[in-house]
Amino acid sequence: MSRLASFFRDRHSQIYKFFVFAASVALIVFLLPKEGKFKYDLNNIRNKPWHYDNLIAPFDFAIKKSATDLEAERQALDQKFKPYFRIEEDVMGRMKNQFATQFAQKWGLAAKEKHADNAPLPKPESVFNGEGSTPKLHNYIFGLRLLDTLYRKGMLEINRVIEGKPDDFVILIKKGNQAKETEIRKMYTVRSADDYLKTVLAANKGIDGQFLYGLLENCLGHNVVYDEATSSRELNQLRDNISLTRGGKYKEQSIISRGEIVDDEKLQILKSLQDEFEVQSKDSTSYFFVMIGQLTLVCLCFLILFLFLMLFRPEILASDTQLTFLLMLIDLFILMSYLPSRFDKIPIQVLPFCVLPLVIRSFYDTRLALFAHLVAVLITAQHVPDRFEFVFLQLIAGIVAIFSMVNLRNRSQIFLSSGVIFLSYAFAFFGISMLHESSIAAIDWGMLTWYAGSAVLILFTYPIIYVCEKLFGFASDVTLLELSDTNSPLLRDLASKAPGTFQHSLQVANLAEETVRKIGGNALLVRTGALYHDIGKADMPMYFTENQLTGVNPHDELSYDESAGIIINHVIRGIEKAKQYNIPDVVIDFIRTHHGTTTTGYFYTLYKKSAVEQNPDESKFRYPGPTPYSKETAVLMMSDAVEAASRSLRKYDEESIQQLIDKIIDKQIEEKQFVNAPITFRDITQVKKILKKKLMSIYHVRVSYPS
Repeated sequence: MSRLASFFRDRHSQIYKFFVFAASVALIVFLLPKEGKFKYDLNNIRNKPWHYDNLIAPFDFAIKKSATDLEAERQALDQKFKPYFRIEEDVMGRMKNQFATQFAQKWGLAAKEKHADNAPLPKPESVFNGEGSTPKLHNYIFGLRLLDTLYRKGMLEINRVIEGKPDDFVILIKKGNQAKETEIRKMYTVRSADDYLKTVLAANKGIDGQFLYGLLENCLGHNVVYDEATSSRELNQLRDNISLTRGGKYKEQSIISRGEIVDDEKLQILKSLQDEFEVQSKDSTSYFFVMIGQLTLVCLCFLILFLFLMLFRPEILASDTQLTFLLMLIDLFILMSYLPSRFDKIPIQVLPFCVLPLVIRSFYDTRLALFAHLVAVLITAQHVPDRFEFVFLQLIAGIVAIFSMVNLRNRSQIFLSSGVIFLSYAFAFFGISMLHESSIAAIDWGMLTWYAGSAVLILFTYPIIYVCEKLFGFASDVTLLELSDTNSPLLRDLASKAPGTFQHSLQVANLAEETVRKIGGNALLVRTGALYHDIGKADMPMYFTENQLTGVNPHDELSYDESAGIIINHVIRGIEKAKQYNIPDVVIDFIRTHHGTTTTGYFYTLYKKSAVEQNPDESKFRYPGPTPYSKETAVLMMSDAVEAASRSLRKYDEESIQQLIDKIIDKQIEEKQFVNAPITFRDITQVKKILKKKLMSIYHVRVSYPS
């Protein structure tokens, strides 16, 4: 048990790295669709030569009808379909009762016009008795017979299903459980019934036509109405019975030969083969082999990423936090590509894949951003349609996005990035469309809407960067730019309490920034680190010579080791103040490392001279470290020491400055302060030249010319 515990204790970092890589691979493979991929790309091959080998049917399969053919069959079926109508039995009786009531009410008014004013008017109920009612009864019976004729033949409701149809169009009229075919011309509509009434009433002189027409016109309604429920049910059943296939191909039968033109017929056969292949690939055996293939490809992509980090970015591989951050981002954007397969309304084109390289570029360099984007795109291409177009478009857009963020200095740059990303999508889409369609008119310009949406979603890069900064303690270029503002609270405090130290920090920032630009590195990071590296001196400014303006030195009243303790403590105090103000760790590292593990030379020398023992205690005079771990922190250590020492020179000329720089930096090398930093002797030589040139410019030293 102790041996196993020792194994995990000694190799916990390697085990964690293996775990995060394995977890990333497992998550992606688990979510990838498991149906097999058809090895022939059928996108944009219509009316083009078949450039693959001769294709033979690997199994029997049915040829599916195209969507156009199926839609044509459905439309033809809709045209031939006989809609269902039903008879409303109570309409005729209701309209007859209405006629009788109105007849009884209005006959008196009509009679009043025909008799003298003093003649007695018949009562309404007298319409229905025989006393003196022969004319009235005749009109009444005639009106009822007209209504009976109309409604027994059928008063048809005109709606959308029969509007505009010819007179011989046949409908089905339901009566009970039976349906009878009837031509619509054999029934009345409200208009044709009205015409019928006018004709019949005008032809019969023995009745009061004008009076009856006024009553009968109000009694015209529909008793044959559209039965939507039955019609929809029957039509859907007929549509469901439409065959989705037309013939088929047998195993070993030729499908298409190399060089043959892929017309609509051939393309439909190929798509039918593809659909059948994907169906058959879902069985348990195929599922296993598909998963093995996916696992192999995903592992290969992550292996390439691991090798890239190991060879070119070992500092990221060495940091568990940075490695977790990088893999988490890649995983999230690969998982984002699964949304279209889960939600049909989300197209793959609208997803903002370019956010990934932009976020990584904000914290790292362009090469890592491009490589991470490449890995994510290659893995995503396994399960998206139009794989070539997807890879080409996303790589072009990703490269353009990275180029647009090379020098991120303000937040408005993300709007510029969004614009150029959309333009790159648009031009690449236009080129691919022209290649496939060979016509501008055939291009689906609506696709640009989705690419525009993707470009708009790029604006979420800044919120994502902010969240990453808070979760992982990173600092983007924009954050560094904000921190390097000399009006920030911490730097204002340093300037007011320790103005000499503040001026020293500004000089060191200028030296370090210029040096890093020449030898390669993050100039903004080293400038920000230089501005904050001495903030610990703000607590006890008078104990540092650059702030002593009165000639009084408080160290005269202290022992050498006490003075050294105060000097060394400014590193600890600086770290505490930086954390108090939520300064990112990447900046705090400059405070930790700017003296490395060197000694306070002045006080240690005096202590050794005054010490009685032969081997004085050196630990009291040595900074706690650690030593610089990056090119930027190493440059800051050299710039800080050189700038501080240059203030004590008695004579400023080319020779004295050169000797000072060589002496200080060579001593730092001798004390092994740069063994953990990726800086070469060539870089150090270049640093010396730049520092010499800058200091000569600061102190206005002229180059000595030969006499």
